[in-house]
Amino acid sequence: MSQQPDSNAVKQYLLELQETIVARLTAVDGRAGFITDAWDRPEGGGGVSRVISDGAVFEKGGVNFSHVMGDTMPPSATAHRPHLAGAPWQAMGVSLVLHPHNPMAPTSHANVRFFIATPQDAEPVYWFGGGYDLTPYYGFEEDCVHWHRTARGACEPFGEDLYPRFKQWCDEYFYLKHRDEPRGIGGLFFDDYNTGDFGRDFELMQSVGSSYIEAYEPIVRRRVALPYTEQQRDFQLYRRGRYVEFNLVYDRGTLFGLQSGGRTESILMSLPPLVRWDYNRTAEPGSEEARLTDYFLTDRDWLELNHGK
Repeated sequence: MSQQPDSNAVKQYLLELQETIVARLTAVDGRAGFITDAWDRPEGGGGVSRVISDGAVFEKGGVNFSHVMGDTMPPSATAHRPHLAGAPWQAMGVSLVLHPHNPMAPTSHANVRFFIATPQDAEPVYWFGGGYDLTPYYGFEEDCVHWHRTARGACEPFGEDLYPRFKQWCDEYFYLKHRDEPRGIGGLFFDDYNTGDFGRDFELMQSVGSSYIEAYEPIVRRRVALPYTEQQRDFQLYRRGRYVEFNLVYDRGTLFGLQSGGRTESILMSLPPLVRWDYNRTAEPGSEEARLTDYFLTDRDWLELNHGK
């Protein structure tokens, strides 16, 4: 792999990743397929949104590819890089969110992305970002262990320090400050990643991106046929409100998309179709609903539960 940033290679991988994930999820659902919605961005670039609705498993989901570009970077991308404010740029990535019907099956999110800017009379500046996180409504320890074990495996070839770093980053990023609680049980999150070795950095992004479906598919297959009550469905809709709050208040990808003139339908694809907010709702002590926040949504090393295996 050349040490020069190769945006064409990244784009080819991202399109292949989108196809692979869509094919695997289509097989999981077994009823509904993903519609394909290609779009162009007037300012430059475009993308392909792949969306599933009212399936046997997935109430709503999307696996989106985008490749956008411009002459002046939006504020969300230059906050820490003011010297790049006037540089031409390109951003590309695959982003997905899946909301199953069954409250026993967790919502999941993943994203891998590549950004490159070319300042005048200077070498291109690139960075990678991404990760994935899991948002259960009813917790299962084996799911949490599997999720984090897969995440650790994706990072291990690139250094033993990466998984702990990216896990902590994920825990800190997907946190609702106004609620003083995490959005889910975490996973991986990294941004602004550039070691100076483009080939190696690209391999890391591919390892994270390709491991997502291996992390999520076994979990959703285990949970989609479990019975549930209307009360549990109601709790799922209530907890989905936390997901919406994070995406609209804190999420950097949402902010970048809106500031850069991205396609609103694709940016807000992550929001669930049904959600509710209840005033001052509290779970009954000792209930499974209370255990979600008291046990699962806490600062926990899930691999210790598995004795590090």
